[in-house]
Parts: sequence; structure tokens; C-alpha cells
Amino acid sequence: MKRNLIIEWKHIGTTVTGTCERCSLTVGAIMDVLEDLQPYFRQKNITARFRETILPDSQIEESNQVLINGVPLEEYLSDARVVQTPCCSCACITGQDEAECRAIDIGEERYEAIPPDLLKRVIIGVVESWETPCSCGCDCGPDMKCE
Repeated sequence: MKRNLIIEWKHIGTTVTGTCERCSLTVGAIMDVLEDLQPYFRQKNITARFRETILPDSQIEESNQVLINGVPLEEYLSDARVVQTPCCSCACITGQDEAECRAIDIGEERYEAIPPDLLKRVIIGVVESWETPCSCGCDCGPDMKCE
């Protein structure tokens, strides 16, 4: 059975080249990882798609968010939390003196841009979880995140 994997990247700015520096690094990581994992996806019979969502400046707190099949990346990581950190690049885009952009803290590490190794680890974890039934006894199924 063919499965779909949708990686969505949300950001402010009008285009990939017109977004903030950390968002540009994140989308570069997404593209690299999707390319690197093509043989893996073929082996697992998965169609991987990239979706870009351009946010209005008023939703800057969601900028640089990565969703995997509609679930925020950080929800797949037990010790991750979203924080807002100063971003002069976002300030320029929004025309403000100061602006804060989304980042993720995992343990003691802070990621203002999502690195390829983290993204790859989460994507492979999601795909592998499809092959393992949920252990909680619910009927959540392989395409849903169990509560």
C-alpha cells in the first residue's frame, strides 16, 4: 500500500528567498533530507511531498514551523518545547524594530533553524511507526498521533 508523507513548512515572507535567515536554513534542510531519503521512501512505498505555507506577518509566532502529516515536528520529540527568540531578519521582513521568531529547545540545545539530522531522524521515526502498531490499545492507527 502506497502511503503519503507530507512535510509542510510555514513561514513569513513572500517567497523562499524572501524569508528570514533561519527559515531559509530550515527549508534548505527539508529539501536536502527529502532528496537524501528518496531511496528510503521508494523502499517503503512512500510518496513524500513538500508543502509551503506563506503566513501573514501577524502570524510570525508560527513562522519556521515544520509539520509532518499535519503534526508539528516538536510533538514527535518528547523533550522539545517551542520558544520565541529575537530575529533581526524577521524584523526587517515585517518592518519592525524588533521581532521574535520560532525556535525549538530540545534538552539543553536550542535550534533556531531545524538541522537536517534532526529532521531526518523524526521523519524516519514517523515512517517506522507506521509499521509498528500502537501499544496503547487504542484504534488510533498508523497515520495518527496517539494521545
